[in-house]
Amino acid sequence: MNTALIQKIKDQGMDPDIVNEQLKHFREGFPFLPIIEAATIDNGIKAMKKEELENFLDTYPKKAAEKKVVKFVPASGAASRMFKDLFAFLEGDGDISKNSFVKKFIDNIQNFAFYSDLDESLHKNGSSIKEALAQKDYKKIVSHLLNEEGLGYGQLPKGLLKFHHYEDHDRTPTYEHFIEGYMYALGEGNTVRLHFTVSPEHESKFKEEVAEIQTKLEKQFGIKYEVSYSQQKKSTDTIAVTMDNEPFLEEDGSILFRPAGHGALLENLDEIDADLIFIKNIDNVVPDRLKPTTKEYKIAIGGLLLEIQEAVFEALKAMKTSKDQKSLSLAEKVYEKNLSGKLPSKYTELPFDEKADYLFQKLNRPLRICGMVKNTGEPGGGPFWVNEDDASVSLQIAETAQIDTDDPAQKEIMHSSTHFNPVDLVCATKDFEGNKFELLKFRDIRTGFITEKSKSGRDLKALELPGLWNGSMAGWNTVFVEVPLITFNPVKTVNDLVRDEHQ
Repeated sequence: MNTALIQKIKDQGMDPDIVNEQLKHFREGFPFLPIIEAATIDNGIKAMKKEELENFLDTYPKKAAEKKVVKFVPASGAASRMFKDLFAFLEGDGDISKNSFVKKFIDNIQNFAFYSDLDESLHKNGSSIKEALAQKDYKKIVSHLLNEEGLGYGQLPKGLLKFHHYEDHDRTPTYEHFIEGYMYALGEGNTVRLHFTVSPEHESKFKEEVAEIQTKLEKQFGIKYEVSYSQQKKSTDTIAVTMDNEPFLEEDGSILFRPAGHGALLENLDEIDADLIFIKNIDNVVPDRLKPTTKEYKIAIGGLLLEIQEAVFEALKAMKTSKDQKSLSLAEKVYEKNLSGKLPSKYTELPFDEKADYLFQKLNRPLRICGMVKNTGEPGGGPFWVNEDDASVSLQIAETAQIDTDDPAQKEIMHSSTHFNPVDLVCATKDFEGNKFELLKFRDIRTGFITEKSKSGRDLKALELPGLWNGSMAGWNTVFVEVPLITFNPVKTVNDLVRDEHQ
C-alpha cells in the first residue's frame, strides 16, 4: 500500500496492517475447507435417547443453578430484508394481482400481531385498514407499516417488531427470548442473564422494550433478570474493494468499510464472563404452545455439555497432577468417547511425552454443543468431518461457499449431508482452572468469505470474517446433537409470521 492510502486508512480509525491482510485475501482468495465426509447420525451426530432427555431434565436445572448462565442473542441486524418485497411493491404501480407475495401479505393482514398497531397508526391519519382495503389502497397499508410516519418497521431491528399475538398482549422476539431464558437459562442467584448485541441507533429502544418486559416477568416468575448489551465493534469492519481488488472509494474520497458478518461478534462473545453460554438468533422464536420441545432440547444440550465438561476437566486435572499412563489413557478415552475425537494415525508412533502434550492441547479448548436439524432444503451450514493441519480430523460447520463445488468428490460429500445448523449452540469458554479462554486464538482466519455486493449502483466485493459458528469456532471441541425441526422457526420474510408456527 502506498503512503497516502495508509494515511487514509489511519484517518478512518482502522489498522493498516489488518487492512493489508484483508486486501491480500481479496487477491488470493480463501482456501476451501477440506471436508472428508458428512457428519451423520452415529458418525458425528448424536441422537438423544428418551432416557437421556429425562435424565438431563432432572439433573441440568440443579447444576445450572450453581453456574453463571448467559443467553447470547445476536440482535443487531435490521429487519429491512424481511420487507424487501414490500419495499419493492411501494416502488411499483400498486397492483397486487401481479405480486403473489404482497397479495399473501394483504390477504392475511388480520393475522399479524402488529395488526392493531397498524390500524391505530392509520386512524391517527384519518384512515383505517378496513377503509384502505375497501379502496384497494394497498400502498397506504404497506407504507404505514414500513415508513417513519407509521410504525417504521422498515427501519427497526427484528427484535423490536411484534411477532406473536396472545389473548391479552402481543410479543416481540425480545419478549419471547425472556420467556425462553426463564425456561432453560436460570442460573446462580436465581437469575436469568440475557445479552443482546444491538446496533447503536437502536440500543435506547431496546432498553425501553426490555424495561417493560423485565419488570412484568420478574414479578410473574419470582426471579431476577440481568440484561446486558454490546455493539459490533467498528474495528471489525472490513475493507470493500472494486471488482479489480482496489479499495472502493466513496464519492467523498473515503474508503468504504463494511460490517464483516456475524463472525465479527466473536469479540463480543469473548467479553462474556460465564460458565455456560447459549447462542440463538433473535428471530428463531415460537409462541408458548410450541416452546416445550425447545425447552426440553435446550436443557438436554446444556446438560450434555456439563457432563462432557466434567469428564474433560477430570482428564486435564489428572494429566496436570501426574503425567503417567493412567492419566494418558483417561485422556484418550475422554477424547475419543466423550468428544467423538479421531486421533491421527501418527499418534501411535509418538513418544509418551508428545502423546500427553498432544492430548492435553486437544482437550484444553473451548467446548460447544451444536443442535442439528434434518436437512429440508433450508439454507444453512452443514456438519462435516474436516481434515486438520496436524493430520487429525474435526467436526466443523461448513457453509456452501467454503466447499469446492467444482470438485465432483467434494460436491458429492456436500450433497450427502443429512443435517444443517440452525444456530442452536451452548458453549463453555473457561478452562479446567476457571480461566477464560482467549477465543480469538481458536479462530481459523482462513475460513472467511468473499461476497459480491453493490453500493450506489457500483459493484463491489466484500469480505466477511469467519462465521461465528463456522471458522470462528474452528479450534473448539465440538459435539453435534440432533434436535427436532420444530425448534427451528426463523422469520426471514414478513410472511413467515403467518405460518402456523408463529400463530
